[in-house]
Amino acid sequence: MREMGLRATYRRPRTSVKSPENRVYPYLLRDLAIERPNQVWCSDITYVPMARGFVYLVVIMDWHSRAVLSWRMSNTLDTDFCVEALEAAREAAGSWPEIMNTDQGCQFTR
Repeated sequence: MREMGLRATYRRPRTSVKSPENRVYPYLLRDLAIERPNQVWCSDITYVPMARGFVYLVVIMDWHSRAVLSWRMSNTLDTDFCVEALEAAREAAGSWPEIMNTDQGCQFTR
């Protein structure tokens, strides 16, 4: 295959599907001094390639301490595993953050 310039193809995940009814919020952290734990949490979803496809990983992190508060994996890009990760982070930290920063994906805006 290499000699012929051929490569294997595989299905890529559809991770960026916009929902037209969701409002886009301004970036509020630009000049904010993050001075204490639980002031700002961030979250993101990434996909992890596997032998037969991929799985999605969501991570909730405290920006001040850089500690991972919780994470969950799923084989579908639904909201349930994101909500589970948020609830586990709240339980681990003992309270909700003042600001929750996400990429405004549909899992976090409903």
